[in-house]
Amino acid sequence: MKKQKNKSGQEEMVGFALIIIIVAIIVLVFLGFSLRKPAAENVESYEVESFLQSMLQYTTDCENNIEKLPMQKLISSCHERGQCLDGRKSCDVLKTEMSNMLNESWKTGEERPVKGYELIIRTDRNESILSLNQGEITSNSKGAPQDITSRGGETLIEIIFKAYY
Repeated sequence: MKKQKNKSGQEEMVGFALIIIIVAIIVLVFLGFSLRKPAAENVESYEVESFLQSMLQYTTDCENNIEKLPMQKLISSCHERGQCLDGRKSCDVLKTEMSNMLNESWKTGEERPVKGYELIIRTDRNESILSLNQGEITSNSKGAPQDITSRGGETLIEIIFKAYY
């Protein structure tokens, strides 16, 4: 009877040891996954589209007789070779404002998810209004086009933005 109790106790100890080993292996697997370097976040299409929509609504410091121009009207004014009330060319203001906005919103670099970007603003007749790019152009990109019309409604202006990651 004494031998049977010892044998039963040994079986319980072996079972307990197996449970501890299995739990330790599971913990190590989860620890391995959690310590891995997270992959760089990819840019999503909705981020690019949202950026374009909000960028067009941004109010610049270029004034006409009525208001401070939002970016959309400044693009039209640049296409029509207009000027701000203070005498600056609207194309110069557009380039400065757009560069600042892109540099702040889409920081690029090797250690960042976004490696580079490209913005092209042109008419439907393929006349270039503005072209800006920064960083590295890679094979992975997310982009979105946005169409607006000039003030008179005669010309379609196409805005194309691509973020490379």
